Amino acid sequence: MKVLFIEYPKCSTCQKAKKWLIENKIDFEDRDIVKNNPNSKEIKEYWKKSGEPLKKFFNTSGVLYREMNLKEKVAENKEEELLEILGSNGMLIKRPLIIGENGVLIGFKEDNWKNFFNK
Repeated sequence: MKVLFIEYPKCSTCQKAKKWLIENKIDFEDRDIVKNNPNSKEIKEYWKKSGEPLKKFFNTSGVLYREMNLKEKVAENKEEELLEILGSNGMLIKRPLIIGENGVLIGFKEDNWKNFFNK
């Protein structure tokens, strides 16, 4: 199964996740979240496939998130507006993302990844 790996190459967590994919011989397509940011339509698709709350897609530890004071907006939970915000800048999205046929992973937690890939 080939998956889409959306990452920010300078992110240490993304680097660990990529190393894990390679070590576990997972076939993946790499996508730089800054150079090729997912648009709001793609994010909506990923969100629906993930089964997670939309707020999980926000990089809450990022500088841009704080600068834009998004904590309150995210809490108000107006879905279409939040999707537009996420689609406006890849640095607002929690990463890495794995997009597979059977689901979506947000962030890198090795145990979750092992379960997802049956490793």
